[in-house]
Amino acid sequence: MTETPPLALYLHIPWCVRKCPYCDFNSHTAAEVIPEQAYIRAVLSDLRAEVARAPERELSSIFIGGGTPSLFSGEGIQALLQGVSEMISLSRDCEITMEANPGTAEASRFAAYRAAGVNRLSMGVQSLSDDSLRLLGRIHSADEARDAYRMARAAGFDNINLDMMFGLPQQDAAGALEDLQQLIALQPEHISWYQLTLEPNTLFHRQVPAGMPDDDLLADLHTAGMQLLANANYGRYEVSAFAKPGRQCLHNLNYWRFGDYLAAGAGAHGKLSLDGKIWRVWKQRHPRQYMELDDPTGERFLIEDDQLPFEYMLNVLRLVDGVELELFSQRTGVALSRILPHLQRLQQRELLQDLSQGRLACTPLGLNYLDDVLQAFLDLN
Repeated sequence: MTETPPLALYLHIPWCVRKCPYCDFNSHTAAEVIPEQAYIRAVLSDLRAEVARAPERELSSIFIGGGTPSLFSGEGIQALLQGVSEMISLSRDCEITMEANPGTAEASRFAAYRAAGVNRLSMGVQSLSDDSLRLLGRIHSADEARDAYRMARAAGFDNINLDMMFGLPQQDAAGALEDLQQLIALQPEHISWYQLTLEPNTLFHRQVPAGMPDDDLLADLHTAGMQLLANANYGRYEVSAFAKPGRQCLHNLNYWRFGDYLAAGAGAHGKLSLDGKIWRVWKQRHPRQYMELDDPTGERFLIEDDQLPFEYMLNVLRLVDGVELELFSQRTGVALSRILPHLQRLQQRELLQDLSQGRLACTPLGLNYLDDVLQAFLDLN
């Protein structure tokens, strides 16, 4: 039997001012007027059905993602969170994260978001170079990003994540490291620093921008950037996540430890352990269709036992320190003996750490070749 893991909640707000050319998330260009109240009603109606599948459980974290959630008013976010709290209990120290665009129009609402109960802010800075921001199609400038950060601090946020990408078009090593140093100088509690990838179904994938760095430069840059972060006391705890001591993102840790999470909102995905089985769900992607349907569920399906090892490893092996070895059977209901020979072979190849220590974790080499490690579980028979 699977153990009942912690429960989180993901809420998706799908609108942006405009679609960034590298973005493969479910986001849609906003009309002049966003149907904020109608969408909130639809999300809460959707959530009510999801909560019924998880009776007598409480939320350890909430993440409001997008899109650009900060296009919603403070009153809208308050109504959304109040509606959630009326349906399901929140833990006493529930982490409530909201994504925000650094543009000044949204930043002026930070105090209202904080008053609504949001206690962690995640801002997509992406670069502090105006040239890079233009190439990325971002709507804010470097100065606006810095101003937004200061305004968030003034609004009372003491737990802030800043996103930054590297490997940008026309970006050399010196420029990328200078970008990261400027971000570190702001001293957020958490930094998500990751390589720009050209995802399918994006403009950048169809029209590759000029001046993309080669693999050797990316590898050198990654090594140098991780050293900068370590020197500034940002501990790497996940492939692309770095935090000050005690400031890891609890919501994302729940994902990576194969926890449960309810989902509401257009295109949202959820996972739920129920009656010894693990289910996934996804919601209709287009916001208009999502709001019009009485049941916006796109699909709800059981993860079969032979798929569970890969699903599990896809998450937990992203953690630098890994997880307790015994967590596998607790969270999946599959006997550890089922995968032990595969783990041992990966250890022999120096891709996994010593299993005798009771933990499942990649070596530094394994983290660098994580796709190869995961392939061993994708091919599991």
